[in-house]
Amino acid sequence: PASVTPHQLVKKVYDDRAAMGRGEINVDWGMGEHMAFASLVASGFPVRLSGEDCGRGTFTHRHAVIHDQAREKWDAGTYVPLQNVADKQAPFVVIDSILSEEAVLGFEYGYASNDPNTLVIWEAQFGDFANGAQVVIDQFIASGEVKWGRVNGITLMLPHGYEGQGPEHSSARLERFMQLAADTNMQIVQPTTASQIFHVLRRQMVRNLRKPLVIMTPKSLLRNKDATSPLSEFTKGAFQTVIPESKELKGDKVKRVITCSGKVYYDLVKKREEKGMDDVAIIRVEQLYPFPHKAFATELKKYPNATDVVWCQDEPQNQGAWFFVQHYIHENMLDGQKLGYSGRAASASPAVGYSHLHQEQQKALVEGAFGKLKGFVLTK
Repeated sequence: PASVTPHQLVKKVYDDRAAMGRGEINVDWGMGEHMAFASLVASGFPVRLSGEDCGRGTFTHRHAVIHDQAREKWDAGTYVPLQNVADKQAPFVVIDSILSEEAVLGFEYGYASNDPNTLVIWEAQFGDFANGAQVVIDQFIASGEVKWGRVNGITLMLPHGYEGQGPEHSSARLERFMQLAADTNMQIVQPTTASQIFHVLRRQMVRNLRKPLVIMTPKSLLRNKDATSPLSEFTKGAFQTVIPESKELKGDKVKRVITCSGKVYYDLVKKREEKGMDDVAIIRVEQLYPFPHKAFATELKKYPNATDVVWCQDEPQNQGAWFFVQHYIHENMLDGQKLGYSGRAASASPAVGYSHLHQEQQKALVEGAFGKLKGFVLTK
């Protein structure tokens, strides 16, 4: 509204979002979230978002709260666009919470348990900090339905990704959630496009099912133009548990299939372009649990002459999804195919603390995905 004077950088964000809504430019991650929230509250589903920095977003991508730069009182002059979507919309609440992961996540779990028709989201400032609420995750989120028969649709947004920020700002400990996953007790996803976050957030409410949803959200992809989506991908389709090879390849000419999840996909595509290879296919697994066997097998079968399958990940070998997905991948491989790993070596620490060493490791793991299979190799 005219009565609010936004910061010039925030105004640019909303001007761009207006252009995205008109279909003039592709939709980015922040707009994808907003479109999901707006469509839900307009349909009668309340949305509740809490976390230590979730109004703005840790990486300044969301700006769900606009602060009037001309306000005269510190506790006045805020405007929340998502509270003004439609006349009879459901509530949208965004809360910058206290610095206690355990207390806040425990409260939000209880809120989601009491009101299954509200999309309740807890967002960690960095995914690494979720271990401050590990008791809530272990005792309630992962096992509450099995122990007590209490369904719960709480959603965790955990910023995750190896970008040289060190061991405390790189990993949401994906492997811990994978270890807890059994009896279809939760959903673990790692979306890589704006349309994917839109569809998975909507899916959490519009289907007649309530399970905890753990989203490994990105950091660098928030502003990566390759991770944007055209408006048409929002008006049709659904969340893709597996995203097929995006390049038109001759299936019978492909010799290697690289499987991955998360932002490493974009590094792999770039490397393949540099090498000029047309005999390597790259498949993204967007839902890690429950593992999408049917969709994954469908993609693998497109390449009957592929001799090698590689799982590539940013995380160390003893972390990330590798130890959990290798059995799923092996189960869906064709007879005679070999499965290898390309990623960081096993490590007690989630990540190194030196940027140049991080870059060397990243270069090596991406290069390794196209090279000779090394170390532990499974043959079907």
